[in-house]
Parts: sequence; structure tokens; C-alpha cells
Amino acid sequence: ICRHTLLLLRPSPTVCMLFLTSCRVSLSVIRLALPRNPTLVAKPVSPTLRASRLLVRFKSLSSVSTLFSMPERRPFVRLPTDVYPVNYGLRLKPDLIDFTFEGKLEAAVEVTQGTNQIVMNCADIDIITASFVPEGGDEINATGFNYQNEDEKVTLCFPSILQKGSGSLKIDFVGELNDKMKGFYRSKYMTPSGENRYAAVTQFEATDARRAFPCWDEPAIKATFDITLIVPKDRIALSNMNVFDRKPYPEDHSLVEVKYATTPIMSTYLVAFVIGEYDFVESQSSDGVTVRVYTPVGKAEQGKFALEVATKTLPFYKDYFSVPYPLPKIDLIAIADFAAGAMENWGLVTYRETALLIDPKNSCASSRQWVALVVGHELAHQWFGNLVTMEWWTHLWLNEGFASWIEYLCVDHCFPEYDIWTQFVSADYTRALDLDALDNSHPIEVDVGHPSEVDEIFDAISYSKGASVIRMLHNYIGDEDFRKGMNAYLLKFQHKNASTEDLWECLEQASGKPIAAVMNSWTKQMGFPIIVVDQEQHGSDRVLKISQKKFCASGPRNDENCPNWMVPISICTSEDPSCTKMKVLLDQPETTVNVTNIAPDHWIKINPGTVGFYRIQYSSAMLESLLPGIRDLTLLPVDRLGLQNDLFSLARAGMISTVEVLKVMEAFVNEPNYTVWSDLSCNLGVLSSLLSHTDFHEDIQEFIRNLFTPIGMKLGWDSKTGEGHLDALLRGLVLGKLGKAGHKGTLEEARRRFKEHVEGKQILPADLRSPVYLTVLKHGDSTTLDTMLKLHKQADMQEEKNRIERVLGAIPAPDLIQRVLNFALSEEVRPQDTVSVIGGVAGSSKQGRKAAWKFVKDNWEELHNRYQGGFLISRLIKLTVDGFAIDKMAAEVKSFFESHHAPAAERTVQQCCENILLNAAWLKRDAEDIHQYLLQRKAPPTI
Repeated sequence: ICRHTLLLLRPSPTVCMLFLTSCRVSLSVIRLALPRNPTLVAKPVSPTLRASRLLVRFKSLSSVSTLFSMPERRPFVRLPTDVYPVNYGLRLKPDLIDFTFEGKLEAAVEVTQGTNQIVMNCADIDIITASFVPEGGDEINATGFNYQNEDEKVTLCFPSILQKGSGSLKIDFVGELNDKMKGFYRSKYMTPSGENRYAAVTQFEATDARRAFPCWDEPAIKATFDITLIVPKDRIALSNMNVFDRKPYPEDHSLVEVKYATTPIMSTYLVAFVIGEYDFVESQSSDGVTVRVYTPVGKAEQGKFALEVATKTLPFYKDYFSVPYPLPKIDLIAIADFAAGAMENWGLVTYRETALLIDPKNSCASSRQWVALVVGHELAHQWFGNLVTMEWWTHLWLNEGFASWIEYLCVDHCFPEYDIWTQFVSADYTRALDLDALDNSHPIEVDVGHPSEVDEIFDAISYSKGASVIRMLHNYIGDEDFRKGMNAYLLKFQHKNASTEDLWECLEQASGKPIAAVMNSWTKQMGFPIIVVDQEQHGSDRVLKISQKKFCASGPRNDENCPNWMVPISICTSEDPSCTKMKVLLDQPETTVNVTNIAPDHWIKINPGTVGFYRIQYSSAMLESLLPGIRDLTLLPVDRLGLQNDLFSLARAGMISTVEVLKVMEAFVNEPNYTVWSDLSCNLGVLSSLLSHTDFHEDIQEFIRNLFTPIGMKLGWDSKTGEGHLDALLRGLVLGKLGKAGHKGTLEEARRRFKEHVEGKQILPADLRSPVYLTVLKHGDSTTLDTMLKLHKQADMQEEKNRIERVLGAIPAPDLIQRVLNFALSEEVRPQDTVSVIGGVAGSSKQGRKAAWKFVKDNWEELHNRYQGGFLISRLIKLTVDGFAIDKMAAEVKSFFESHHAPAAERTVQQCCENILLNAAWLKRDAEDIHQYLLQRKAPPTI
């Protein structure tokens, strides 16, 4: 009665809060109780159904008290095994106006030992009736439903013992199509005529299938699924399998009943359904699989690139794994509101629009590359994750690390001109090294208990470090044995679950190498080594002294209990930089290696191809001999990149002077490679952000202008005949860097081209839009911002809206920065993109960083409620505070999150505080030396 009274009387939120606090009902429930959609009140529904729907709105995961004190981590127990599902017969009837759904579950189950209760996962769902029918017996109605909300479980209680054997569990239930981008949720889109409508879509990984139907929501509890959707007849309705029956719904002629073929045995987190309005393009892969790409209505053309990638990728994986794709079809669909980049649901892969749609005229080269990588990643999961699934979330890294590695293999196969493996080193490998050097990193393989802990490990360790160590393993084993082991693994565990150790065993048998021993040192312990190298010439031989110790972002440590790794080390020489001369497995703290037939004037390089997951510190003489290889390009691009990145990281850790790295950076003046420039640009961005805390910030901008001007002049503004994908990426990167740093000629030309673009005289090529938008905003005023917001409003394509959103924060005036932050939370920005607008403000300037942090604090409740503890909240925190470089800011950030809990982001907060302290130490240590060096560069030469 109390719950219903709240909805009928609609008191103020304050009254609600006081009332519900006494009832220990969460604040998120209050928001649900105050309807955002007028049709919730206007539409007549039966009293019984209304009561059960309203009840759904009052399911709470925690009490109000959790907002004010840190909840104790509850002991977690997995579901009992006395009853398990064999098949789910699932009927769902979503209401796209009322944002609710009705469901019927008829599950074939096995009772393995007598029990009078069945425990399942259930969250934000209300069960109306439940019963059990033993095979050949009479129906037994459940006498009660005991919800354990904190554990997202429900216990169905029965009046008598359910005997061992087969039976059928029947449940009627109702739920809400939420707006949290998880579970069964609503996604807002605009029709071509400009009308706002909603689709009903799913996102179940890691543990949100339980928000759509009561189930055994653990990856190891697999079953088959027979899904039926009752939907408006003018909507597209998709699920994992192909449609085998579609007929009018007898109770309402505006609806149809759509039945899908039985799925293979699979985990609940991979189930999916989508109901909405879409166009599609279709093709068949060479091995006979029907492939469709679903797009917003009127944008079918934008699905063609992804369709081409998908139809090439399926046969590539079939060949690579020697296992065919096991479903008759695969759909790839663009969802308007989507928290992740994409999700690998078996047979129905869901994507953000920007991860799937390519407009031939308005998409830039980097977007095409991103779509190719994401499609490659998700389709790899159809085998590695879907066909063979991790036993528990502890092994999540295996799913994600493997897919993050093989997506590059796939794109290299489809688009060799992308030079994608060099880009891997900049995009994944170095990113993982930076995070894993922190004291607050974590091992690749993390023991996960309660599923609420899973969100914490969807990070660069699971994905990028995972991918990097698999790349190292692939190199160590060799492609032939690696493929042989993968095939054995997939065949042995298909339609089952496996652990990391199972994969090592298959690869060990295929290669004859100690895979488990080597890999356990990389997956079970945190961090990585720094390899310290010195050399002596003995006649025609070179003797290398090689040692390892843990690399720490805070500098060298001499702990007695320093861990060791089993490190595959490769060595090349200047005689043939592309060929590995010898390999050793460093399994001790140090070793000596004799490299024969090396002339005294030849150099030696460790880790050619930058494959081994470690940093390198060369002796001064060895480093000196390598540096000319940067200027004359005899070192391979990936090794020029790796050398520079190692030195930059050593400088941040205080192991060498930052001035030494700036001198090395100047040697890149002749550099032609996009990825090398990209990594340089990133590191100079970090340094520029650091020096924004000083009064000589302009001097580092001049250094950047000097370094980038020659390549900028060489490239020019317009593409030339014969240029390719990487030239387009490089031009955009260089012009953006010069424009942001205030290069006069670049700024003038950017303003001229922007004016012509806005006036419709000469539309900017897609590859030039980001650098031009960034440049005019960085040096712009309120008129510039108004124009940019108008372009945003007019943009028909999400890629263009995102492009603008990411650079709005570059505007310099404090009042305009505040306007951008307010815009981030407006209806104009999709919920998942708010994070990149706020992050763009924080990353653009010192005042932007302060303003963004204040904005996040002031709007914390709304932001946290919007993302409900998912990984977007971690990303928001990292983007907002990582750039601070004052000790007291670390204390402020720590203090704020002690009183404003974000359980899914606890580790991120610790990492950010550590980074702030590291930045502060770096600034104190090197700022004056950097200043003197930059002044000295400007000084006229003495005669």
C-alpha cells in the first residue's frame, strides 16, 4: 500500500526520500517512482498488472545507508547445483510505450537431488506465479518467493520435496525496460521524419540477463534457448537464431508472435533480442553463412563496409581455427544507446553506431579502421567465448585478451595496407605497460567472487595486456603450433566451459614448450620486468649481460622478494634489423649471452618488433649506438616507437632525465611513419599536460611546433594521388597537433577552411574535420562554440556528433567551458557520450581540468545513477582526474570517493590518485631542467 501511495500521490522527492529512508528503500527507486514518461499514467492497464509493474519499480539493490557508508563486501556463494536448466522456453512481450515487459518462462530442468526450493538469479523483476511440474507428475505451485536483492537472487519455495529427475519450471513475471543501458532496456532513436521513438534492446554481459528473465546467470550453467517475442507488427524483431515462425498475435492484431530456432547450448550472458525499426544490407560469406548488418532506417548504405569486413572475417576465422562458424546466420546491429563499444551475443552482435556504421563520404580513415577492428574482435568471440566459454569471470581476460589480439590478425588479413601491427604497439601494448607499472594495477587473472566485481576488470589489463602477452606467446610458439593448439582447445571444449589452464595444456601439447610455466608468470602476478642490458666486445663476439627486475612507475625498487618472470628475449643486430639473430628464455634474475660474429661498429637491439612485454634500459653506450637508427630510419618503425616509448617511461619513473628524452624526440624530425608520430604525439601530450602546471607551458608548445612543422609542411593540407589510409591518418594527426599548439599558418588555414565548410562553399573532407574543429575551438570564442553546437545539432551521423563532442572542451574561456560541461548532460548528448565530452574538457587545459572535476563532484549523484556502477563510471573518473599534478589533489580525490562510493571504480580511483602523485613527483624532479633546456633551445647561438 505504501509503495502504491507514493505513485498515486506523487509527493515531492524530498518527502519521498524521508519516507523511503525509513523504509530502507534506495534513492534510485525514488527516481523510478516519479514517472518521466507521461504515458505511464495515461495508459489504462489492469489493476493486477499495474500492481505488479509498480512493484518492479521498487526493487532496490541497496539501502539509502549505502550512500553514506562503505558497504561491507558480502561473502559470495555461487548458485546451488541441485537444480539446473537444460532448455529455456522464453516468451517476452515488451511494451514500447509503457516501458515494461511481461514474460513467461517454461524451463526444462534437472533436479539432481531432492529439494523444496529452487535458487535462481533475478534482479528488477517481479515474479507473479511459479510452479514445478515433475515429468509425469502433478503441478506443484510455489508457496513463496524470497528475494535476496543484494545478491540478485530469488528462492522459489515449494510445499513438498521436488524429487530427483526431469521436470518443468514455469514462471510468469513482469519487468521494466530500464534506461540504464543494461539488462533489457530502452534505447531512444529518431525516425527520418524527426519523431523520437524507442527500441527494446539487450546488454547482458556480465550479469544482467537476470534483469530480463529469472535464470541461472552464471557462464558455466549453459542451456539451449527457445525464444518467442510478441512485438508490434511494424517492428523488426531479432534474436540469436533465425526466425522459423511468425504469425499474428491472437489477443491483439497490432502485434505479431515471432518464434526463433533453438539455440546451441550457451551461457545466459550471450542471449540477445532487439525490437525496433531498422534497415539492413545482406550478403553470404564464402562458407555459406548469411550475414546482415542492421542500420537505422534510411542508412543501409552505411552498413556496407562492416558487411564487407564480416563476410571476409568469418571464413578467415574458420580457416584459422579449423572449426566452422556453428550458426546459420549472424546479424550485426547498430544500437543508438549503448554503453560498451560492442557485444558478442552469439548470432546477434550489438554495436554502438560509431563502431559499425561507415558513410563513404563522411567517415574518416580512423573510423573505418575502428569498425574493422571491432567487427574482427566480436566475430572472434563467436568461437573464443561463445563456442568455448570461460568457466567463471576469473578467466574473463582469456576471452577479451585473445579477441583483442586476434582482431589485429584479422584486420591485417583484410587490410594489409593499415600496417596494423605497428599500431597495436601504440594502441594496446604501451597502454597496458603504463597501467601495469602502477602499484595499484592487478594481475591479468583476478579471482572474482561476487559478479559486481567483474566491471572492475573490464580494463586495459584484461584487454590490452592480455592481448600483448598472447602476442608474445604466439611469437614464442610460432604460428603453426599455435594454430594446432587452438584447434585442439576449441574441439575439446566446444559447447562447454574452460579455464586458462586448459588452453595452456592444449598449446603445450602442440608445441612441446613449457607454456604453463612461462605464462603463469605473466598472468598470475602483477606487473612486468625491466630488462637491463650492458655489453662488452670480445674479439668478434659481443657478450651481453642481461638482468630483470620489476619495473615500477615510481622508480627502481630493491625489494628482496622481487618477482621474476620467464621472459622470451629476442635479439637482432644492425646487419639485419628485421631478422631475429637469437632467442633466449630468461628465467633467472640475470644471465650472460654470447652473440657471435658482431663487428665492433654494429649495434645490437633487444626485443625486435617490440613483442616481449617489458621495458628495456640499455647502457649509455648501447643507447648511443642505437639513436642514429632513428634518424636514418635503419631501425624498423615499431622499434623506433618502442625505443622512444621506453625512454619516456623511464623518464617519468625518474630513472633518466626528461631532457634526455626531449633530445631523442628531436631525432624524429625525418620520421615518415604514422604510428611512430602518433606515439610521439601522445607522449608529448602527456608532457604538455604536466607542464600546464608551470609558467613555461608555452615553451613546450614551441617545442611541439618545431618538431611537427617539417612533416606538416611535407604533407600539406590536401591528399595527393597515390596516398593511402596511413597518409590520411598522419595528416589529421599532424595538423591537429600543430593547430592545438598554436602554429600560426595552421591556425589561419584551419579558420579559412572552417568558414567555407560552415557556409557550404567547400565541405571539409572527413579526415580533416577533427583537426580543423579542434584548432578553431582551441583559439576560438563564443561565436565559434555556437557554430560548433549548431553543426552538432544538424549532424545526421553519430560519428560527426562524436567528433564534435570530443573536441568541444578545447574552448579556452571559463564561461564557455562551463557551457560545454552543461551541454554534456543535456538531451543533445547520448548518455554514453557524456563521458567523452567531460573528458575532453578535462584533457584540454589546466582550467578545463579544474572545471571538469568540480562539475563531476557537483553532478555526482546524477552521473553515478546514470551509469549504475558500470565501466563508464571508471572511464569518467580516469579522464577527469588523471592529469592533475599536485599532491593535495590526490588527497581530495581520495576523500571525495570515500564519501561517494563507486564500488565498480575503486581500483580506478586508487590508480588515479597514484598517477597524480607520480605526476607531482615528476614535476618537482624535472621541471626546472626542462625549462632550462627549452630556454637554451630558443637562445641565439653564440659566436
